[in-house]
Amino acid sequence: MLQDTTPKEPSAMPIPLIDVFAGPGGLNEGFSSLIDAAGEPIFQTVASFELDPWACETLKLRSAVRHYRRIDRVAPSSYYEFLRSGGRGLADLKVHSEMAVGFKEAESEVVCMALGPQTRPESDHIIESALQRHGGKDDWVLIGGPPCQAYSLAGRSRRKGDPTFADDHKHVLYKEYLAILERFRPSVFVMENVKGMLSSKHAGGAIFQSIRDDLSSAGYDLRSFVIPGSDPSPSDFIIRSENYGIPQRRHRVILLGVRHGTTLDSAGVLEEAMAPVTVEQAIGGLPRIRSMVSPRNRDSEVEWRRARDTAWLIAGRSGGRTAPTPDIGAAYLDEPAGDIVGELGDWLLDDRLGGVTLHESRAHMTKDLMRYGYLAQKAVMGERPKLGDLPDELVPNHKNARDVNAPFTDRFRVQVSGQASTTVVSHISKDGHYYIHPDPVQMRSLSVREAARLQTFPDDYFFVGGRTQQYHQVGNAVPPLLARQLGEVVARMFGRKVDTQRL
Repeated sequence: MLQDTTPKEPSAMPIPLIDVFAGPGGLNEGFSSLIDAAGEPIFQTVASFELDPWACETLKLRSAVRHYRRIDRVAPSSYYEFLRSGGRGLADLKVHSEMAVGFKEAESEVVCMALGPQTRPESDHIIESALQRHGGKDDWVLIGGPPCQAYSLAGRSRRKGDPTFADDHKHVLYKEYLAILERFRPSVFVMENVKGMLSSKHAGGAIFQSIRDDLSSAGYDLRSFVIPGSDPSPSDFIIRSENYGIPQRRHRVILLGVRHGTTLDSAGVLEEAMAPVTVEQAIGGLPRIRSMVSPRNRDSEVEWRRARDTAWLIAGRSGGRTAPTPDIGAAYLDEPAGDIVGELGDWLLDDRLGGVTLHESRAHMTKDLMRYGYLAQKAVMGERPKLGDLPDELVPNHKNARDVNAPFTDRFRVQVSGQASTTVVSHISKDGHYYIHPDPVQMRSLSVREAARLQTFPDDYFFVGGRTQQYHQVGNAVPPLLARQLGEVVARMFGRKVDTQRL
């Protein structure tokens, strides 16, 4: 092979990045993927703060992988062996000769702790030290999203009448974000939260206006990522992910803050995608799998087919007994994933992986299987039944399920193949009712990998923990491909040219 002798542009030092309330690292992944024309990273994470211990382990694993990609542009082969094993042997991977240095760096980067007034002296010391080590006392970027349960419409609905709700500390966790801004003065910050923040109130006042006033007093101008101008209205901060190549209708408030007096270039805006990306495009190429029938001692193909045949019969479809049965259980590396065309495929797929990880259906009760099969088949027929429309034999045996005013009438929802999905949230860890696979043949809820693809986590991104913890992490993240686009806007503010390739 001929050596490429094309001269490369000189590369500037990476811009330090600190990630707070990091979750499993969605914002971090997007920003860290950006490289310049010389192939060097534009941002480098110097500290990540997260409370959830499983998410911390995920962050450490990804940080170690990123360490080697900065050096060799590829992850070590031992990492792919770990993925091919379905994630077994993490302790051995941490001390493997190919990965030990990366994990040592990750241990100093990822901080597993709660941010709050009591821990502020410790977190301030960690931030101070990290910035000093990387020369970023002035030009650096703070990213993160304070926990959003207190602001979300669903959270407020579930806790209506709860006398402790007004005192929930999550209402004011943004104050920890604010404290970092006031003390360490990053040039730019990016803060993400739920759309419900715009209408949430606390102690008699509007949360969003209070946050906006506090940020202005701290010395920051707010900009919108989607609307140009210097005085955005509250609705201008809402980013609708499906407009930017994300296969998910995720609507979030994302603030871009710029420190007063900086000489940074004016912020640009995100460029809308030419066409929406659908559920089918994102997950349609993954291997077909079937759910186990719960409890596991009842599982059998006969029992599973009986549930599907009944569901299809009720839905008005025949032929269940002749339909193919997906392979049972996991599809780690036994079948390759299908191609995804375009930017999303370039982002998600990894040829070295050779298949998919975390693609295993959870077990479902027979009645839930029947509901999933029925509703998926109805979706194929262009119908979207709600709770009150279910046939009697499929109505859940809940106290209020048959009430005229039953809450959450869309508690069972099929993700439609030809559209972007609904928002993937952490509740997916509780049950799969809101995330029914569109293929009636499979009759199940989404796997962790399918949820991760809708969130645009690359296929080689591994979530540490049991399946419940994995779902929880996926639902708590910012879509990394959207985060990359946010990072491009911020990079241009610093005068950095972004290459189309990724780290």
